[in-house]
Amino acid sequence: MPRLVPTSLLSVAVLTLVVGCGGAGNEPDGSTGEATAAGAEQSGAGTEELTATLLDPGGTEVGTVTFAEVEGGMQVSADVTGLAPGFHGFHVHAIGRCEPDSASPSDPSMTGDFLSAGGHLGAGDADHGEHMGDLPTLYVTGSGTGSLTVVTQALTVADLTDADGSAVMVHAGRDDYANIPERYAPGGPDEVTRSTGDAGGRIACGPVERSGQG
Repeated sequence: MPRLVPTSLLSVAVLTLVVGCGGAGNEPDGSTGEATAAGAEQSGAGTEELTATLLDPGGTEVGTVTFAEVEGGMQVSADVTGLAPGFHGFHVHAIGRCEPDSASPSDPSMTGDFLSAGGHLGAGDADHGEHMGDLPTLYVTGSGTGSLTVVTQALTVADLTDADGSAVMVHAGRDDYANIPERYAPGGPDEVTRSTGDAGGRIACGPVERSGQG
């Protein structure tokens, strides 16, 4: 992952990573569906907050994501509902257009849900796992709800609000971050894995906007 803030570097502000939101004890193993990396809420360092409203291809709202500048980086907070249980790839994509059944900007012959958002933010600079738009996998509980909060040093307001904007994307499957052991792929991950992490189709998307915009 690109420059996610390790808890050892946070003295005043601490990172809270939460996966899953749902009632306590709802998981098959008796867990609550939540994992806390460290304690309290981040103390704010910036003044601007950005938001994205996630819609599925049918136009139904399935979640919200906020971006806030804090001490230590950019805090990304997501809350989703109505999604299939399991792990989902979760990224910031390079173009702020979330159109169902749309063409890929890089290859108009390719069409599909939310292809209008392009690839991962920063995909031209590194293989997947090191893109500035790469975020931790989002876990959705059996009830269809999920939440995640993380601080990253890879994203800035300028990155998220450049000329063509950006969008938050939820994928159908889990993200392998191009981490394929050589015993399975002696030649290394293929091009699809290096660019997408094999996370599958795009099931929810939301353009990143300044709070109050739109």
